[in-house]
Amino acid sequence: MGASTPPTPAFTILKTGHVEIRVTDLERACAFYDGLLGFVETERDGNRVYFRCLEDWEHHSLILTQSDAPGLGHIAYRVASESDLEALHRLATERGLSARWVEPGEERGQGRALRIQDPLGFPVEFYHAVERVPRMLQRFHEYRGPHVMRVDHVNLQVPDVDAGTAWYRDTLGFHCSEYTETEETPPRLWAIWLHRKQNVHDVALMTGPGPRLHHVGFWLPESANVLRAADILSAAGYEASIERGPGRHGISNAMFLYLRDPDGNRVELYTCDYLIADPDFEPIRWRLNDPKRQTYWGHAAPASWFNDAALVATFDGDGYMPIQSPQMADRPSYVGH
Repeated sequence: MGASTPPTPAFTILKTGHVEIRVTDLERACAFYDGLLGFVETERDGNRVYFRCLEDWEHHSLILTQSDAPGLGHIAYRVASESDLEALHRLATERGLSARWVEPGEERGQGRALRIQDPLGFPVEFYHAVERVPRMLQRFHEYRGPHVMRVDHVNLQVPDVDAGTAWYRDTLGFHCSEYTETEETPPRLWAIWLHRKQNVHDVALMTGPGPRLHHVGFWLPESANVLRAADILSAAGYEASIERGPGRHGISNAMFLYLRDPDGNRVELYTCDYLIADPDFEPIRWRLNDPKRQTYWGHAAPASWFNDAALVATFDGDGYMPIQSPQMADRPSYVGH
């Protein structure tokens, strides 16, 4: 794949801004995210609760929404200016994508935004204007849980990673940090890690039945906080919520702990990846069946890590997107079903 500069689009995406997760019992979910993990509640609005992390100055980076079934409500990316929203709207129109304007106040703490159903089937929001709130960063006496600092990334399961790369890298201007290829000749692209901010990823695309949300990753200050998260969950009687880890990824070099919330939505607590500041950074290539790719050390991923993922809301929000089968094997050869 090599070092390459993606085309410069007529807009600038800055980062992953927030994620909306649907839950079936809002108070039970709040007890998990707030009571155990230490997210900071900013505001409530009917059937939604808006949370932020300790570094955040934006109104929210996580929305929990009461729903009949769990899953992904939407992913949101922040853009550099209001004019970027107009450029993205033109792109959506040209591509024939479903799109609508989210008016100021429709989502609390946020100005006008553009909501689309992207070519992969995911509900995606682009926004610029946002309400500023007090940062908790140096209010150390109020820290709780494992000290979740910010939203870092989303990992998406898709049937066709090449098509996802064409959208995110070649159209939206994301940069590749690492990628995984199959063992065959010629190799096929199995997964890719893409970023706008200067670390490993804002979004990862991996082969699997989709569109589905595999997980949302939140950043912790250091590796000790990963262990602290495991201690807190076990002490509170939630050890069964720990699906994988603690461990270290080969991809990203990050320390990790994967959790399942009370509805089964997957969360990664993540730290210790690396800076990417150079435009000529050479993306790192991995083979699918290299066991150190996904687990540099620690227990290997269970079958559930490949089998399970969250459904994705339709554009009107009244249902969930149909699942399509992947175009190749959805896991390494050494992982069973």
